This record gives sequence, structure tokens and C-alpha cells, in this order.
Amino acid sequence: MRRFRFPVLALGAALTVALSGCADKEEKYVERTVSDIYNNALDLLENGDNKLAAQEFDEVERQHPYSVWATKAQLMAAYAYYNSNSYDDAIIALDRFVQLHPANRDAAYAYYLKALCYYEQISDVARDQKMTELALGALGEVVKRFPESTFARDAKVKIDLTYDHLAGKEMEIGRYYLTRKYYLSAINRFKTVVEKFDTTTHVPEALHRMTEAYLALGIESEARKTASVLGYNFPGSEWYEDSYRLLEGGPVQAQDKPWYQVW
Repeated sequence: MRRFRFPVLALGAALTVALSGCADKEEKYVERTVSDIYNNALDLLENGDNKLAAQEFDEVERQHPYSVWATKAQLMAAYAYYNSNSYDDAIIALDRFVQLHPANRDAAYAYYLKALCYYEQISDVARDQKMTELALGALGEVVKRFPESTFARDAKVKIDLTYDHLAGKEMEIGRYYLTRKYYLSAINRFKTVVEKFDTTTHVPEALHRMTEAYLALGIESEARKTASVLGYNFPGSEWYEDSYRLLEGGPVQAQDKPWYQVW
């Protein structure tokens, strides 16, 4: 999935807190001022050392848990983990942030960043789609909670793409059943695409494949009914033209043959 970049100026503004005192040093623990830790974390982030940056942002909260910068550091640590593809660590940090600061002005960003952690792990349609479902749920949460935000607008676009991905998975399984002549199972998969993912780009093909399957079963009435739905909703579609040729018994070229006959 394509990475979405964010400006981090609002969260990453350099501290102006004055440095104070000399740090007490211990063998495994060095106390530092909040500005020293936070600004060092920003430098690491800017230089692409995301994991080290995340550790430094975590250190802000560890050493200065009651400072105003501790809250900002929590979110910046999550962003650094996300930037290093450490999605599980980022999700844990983001969940903690929204639990501790549900009314924070950056809560919308936190929910959106969590959604992206799932979205960017979506695999191809040949694999398990659990991550796709998690992404869909997280993106929906952004739209539900922050409908007027810029994050919600982008989340809606990604929701459409996610639905299209899930529909693609159903199509792949349906085609597999069609190849193996499990026509009823194939029809059920294609019906799912038509009924559940009716706004996706896969619907015309799903209707065409249903027409093929009904014809293979000898149920011409259902085949014609399905093809008429295809023709009514997608009159200029090549899938409708293919279905029409199948129903009329006209000459079928190799590229126009039913999918399961081409193999």
C-alpha cells in the first residue's frame, strides 16, 4: 500500500524550555532535561533514525511523565514507530494515547494513524484478509468520530479502496470455484460481491460470472435475469456484451469464452 506522509510540524516544534542544571548520572540511567530529550528525538526523526527516535520520545515520558511534552512525546513515539514499519508498537502506543487523552486535539490524528498501520499491512487478495477487515474498521472509526476532519475525507477514500480489495478476494474465490465446476459455491461468492460490495469495480464481472454459472447449471431463466440486471446497470460494459453473446449462443472468441473454459 502506498505510504501517506504527514506534516509533523505541529507535533514536532522544537522546545524552547531553557536548559537547567547539570544532569545527575548513574550507571544505567542519565537524567536529562525534557528539552534535551525531546529535541534529540526530533533530530533523530529528521535524520531517519525512527526506532531510536521512538525510544527517545518514550524517554521523555519516562523521565518527565507530568510535563506537557510527555503527552506530545507519546504521539510522536507512535509516529516514529509507524515510520519504521513497527506497526504493532505504533498501535500499542496509539491505543494508549487515546485511552489517556480521549479529548486531546490530536486524537483524530491518532485514530487515523492507527488506521494507516492496518491499511499499509493489507496483503494481496490471495492471502488472508484479516488485516483488511481491521483496516476497514479503524478507518470507519475515523469517519464516525471525526466526520468533518481532513483525516475523515482521506479515510473515506481508503474505505472505498478497502471494500474493493475485499470484493477482489471474493472474486478470486468465486473464480476458483468456477474453474472446479463448483457452480453453486461460485454463485454465492459472486452474489456476495453484488450485494455486499455493490459500489466496487468488481460488480459487472460478478454478474457476468453468475450468468456463466447459471448457464453451466442449465438454469437459463436465472442466467437471463442476471444478465438483464447487468445490462440495466452497466449497459456499455464489455461484461454485458460477453453475457449477451453467451445467452444468444453466438460465436465466442477465446478472450470471450467463459472464464472456466479458457483454462
